[in-house]
Amino acid sequence: MSAAVRVAMWSGPRNISTAMMRAFENRPDTVVADEPLYAAYLDRTGLDHPVREEVIASQPTDLAAAVAELYAPLPPGRRVHYAKHMAHHVSHEMDLGWTLPFRNVLLIRDPVEVVASYVRARETCEAEDIGIPQQGWLLEVWDEHGLDVPIIDAGEFLRAPEPHLRRLCDWLGIDFTTRMLSWPAGPRDSDGVWAPHWYTAVWQSTGFEPWRPREANLSDHDAAVAEACRPVYESLYARRLRV
Repeated sequence: MSAAVRVAMWSGPRNISTAMMRAFENRPDTVVADEPLYAAYLDRTGLDHPVREEVIASQPTDLAAAVAELYAPLPPGRRVHYAKHMAHHVSHEMDLGWTLPFRNVLLIRDPVEVVASYVRARETCEAEDIGIPQQGWLLEVWDEHGLDVPIIDAGEFLRAPEPHLRRLCDWLGIDFTTRMLSWPAGPRDSDGVWAPHWYTAVWQSTGFEPWRPREANLSDHDAAVAEACRPVYESLYARRLRV
């Protein structure tokens, strides 16, 4: 069997990241990891998130140990490892050289939509909470090393899931399968322990939700957060995958 393909999909919260993980997990050749750096992030920052202690107990809190697990041998018959990462789980001060061997992909979304969705679930929102600034400097690191990094805009993806997935699979050197377009409803054993707090819509889904315009009535503070993230988003969007 050919060498393992290790995908690192870097998103922010309130994106289509869990649905994208479902798409890959529904492939017969793929193993997925759900936010493998979450415990290390909570331990490092001391932030109070839902089921914080359960998250910390469920994963390594040492970054090197968490990364080592991403290189674990794959089960027989599997050649793709797909890691769903939250960009805000890494910090600017980290040595991010460990990301370089992975097939890194950025999954972006308009910051107004991200903030509007985020504040429905959390009381406060700051730019560093939604991953867009971190996506910007992650790309800077990868650019410095000449890496080819596809950027997928969630809004455009939902208008044309299959063409985007075909292009992504082609870039990864794996065959596209229509199994990536739909999946059985319900939870998965691979879901993080936080899933009951965040994955209700995905558990009810059987495929990607068609794109639709969404109203966003943001407070002045939340609007300012979205506006602060817009220059980074627009620079990423200009380099998005076009299908």
